Amino acid sequence: MKRQQFDSFTLPYLLIAPQLAIIFIFFVWPAAQAIYQSFMLEDPFGLASQFVGFDNFVEVVSNEHYARSALFTAIFSGLVAFLSMAIALLLAVKADGILHGQAAYKIMLTWVYAVAPAVAGMMGVFLFDRSIGPLNHLFNATGWPFNPQLDVFDASVTVILVSVWKQISVNFIYFLAGLQSIPRAVREAALIDCRNGFRRFWTVTLPLLAPTGFFVLVINITYAFFETFGVIDTMTRGAPGGGTATLVYKVYQDGFLGADIGGSSAQSVILMILVLGLTIVQFRVLEKRIHY
Repeated sequence: MKRQQFDSFTLPYLLIAPQLAIIFIFFVWPAAQAIYQSFMLEDPFGLASQFVGFDNFVEVVSNEHYARSALFTAIFSGLVAFLSMAIALLLAVKADGILHGQAAYKIMLTWVYAVAPAVAGMMGVFLFDRSIGPLNHLFNATGWPFNPQLDVFDASVTVILVSVWKQISVNFIYFLAGLQSIPRAVREAALIDCRNGFRRFWTVTLPLLAPTGFFVLVINITYAFFETFGVIDTMTRGAPGGGTATLVYKVYQDGFLGADIGGSSAQSVILMILVLGLTIVQFRVLEKRIHY
């Protein structure tokens, strides 16, 4: 293979300069500002600041509301990732087995991908409305006194269901692509060796889907941590009593609504460290169990 050479020494750097500028302006610079402001105490208008060291971090980790948000984030992220992946995998397996009309099923199951999180949250507002919401009426008809406006558990159910529904289509696309990449010869051999479909799925299909499943797990954790902001902001705004506020939404509440720049910056730094640690665990521990 012939190695490509540039005539000018500066040309490669000029070609990547726009991308580097975007990374610096929108990622590196905001992250550096957040780290700097996390050690400062600033007035709401940003006219004066004072260095306070780790006082912002100590106040954050000792705050009861922040601990509750951290617990809700862990439960919320785990349920959203698990349920959206499980349902999407089931739908992908069923769609992969359809011989006729497969394209129509794919379109119906993937159209939700085009729905923005804020739009999905707005749909959830109507679905769970106490006056006209069909899902609200359905839950109450079963004897469940469903009241997401006052009950934290009920409000959590609403944001989890909408967040799961929003993410199923994305997971479905990846799982279906993974299933269709399995060689036909392997499927036929597995069909001969094991007639039980459930056992064949767990012993042959699922291990072959492990690389796809690991990738989907990573993007689902990222989605549950960050991209569900629009759903929560549209549906509950962290209510009732901050019970449905994730760590990302709490940064927004304290920083933009509460004008606590130092405290919200400390929260964002803590969240960045948590996500970095979770990513390391995923790639250092879970990836070792994946066979490509």
